Amino acid sequence: MSTVAERYARYAREFAATVAAVPADRWEAASPCEGWTARDVVRHVVETQGMFLGLVGRELGDIPSVDADPAAAWRAAADVVLADLRDPERASAEFEGRLGRMTFEESVERFLCFDLVVHRWDLARAAGLDERLPPEDVRWVRGLTAGFGDALRGERICGPELTPPEGADEQTALLAFLGRRSW
Repeated sequence: MSTVAERYARYAREFAATVAAVPADRWEAASPCEGWTARDVVRHVVETQGMFLGLVGRELGDIPSVDADPAAAWRAAADVVLADLRDPERASAEFEGRLGRMTFEESVERFLCFDLVVHRWDLARAAGLDERLPPEDVRWVRGLTAGFGDALRGERICGPELTPPEGADEQTALLAFLGRRSW
């Protein structure tokens, strides 16, 4: 299995654990993503899996509804992506995207894995759960953002960079860079 598949599988499990931990009364709670609830964060992450599959001519297929069962919807979407990552032919399928030509596998690493880390924090914040991200994930995401350039600040991606408090830890600084206030 590729390093990307391993990374995606780990991030997908961690996101699934956060989804599973959301209390029933917190699904409609506001998230750090303007105008989105906790359920909307999961919906976005599920739909994004389908969007990237669509770039290489595939789709999620018939998966559970986020409205009916967010955890089942996420597991089903992640299973489809992971199966494609484990298939060398599907993982290497190419498409022309906003940042140039890339493979499905490369797009999963650059975008879907990024989303799983950042939106795991968004979901945890909305649900009142533990928001701490592993320091290695914070550093990995921070390094990845360097390759996004101006596209990082595009519509419905990340808001304007915020100034973190003096002496902020790496996670707080990353979230501020991504336009999220964690303090």
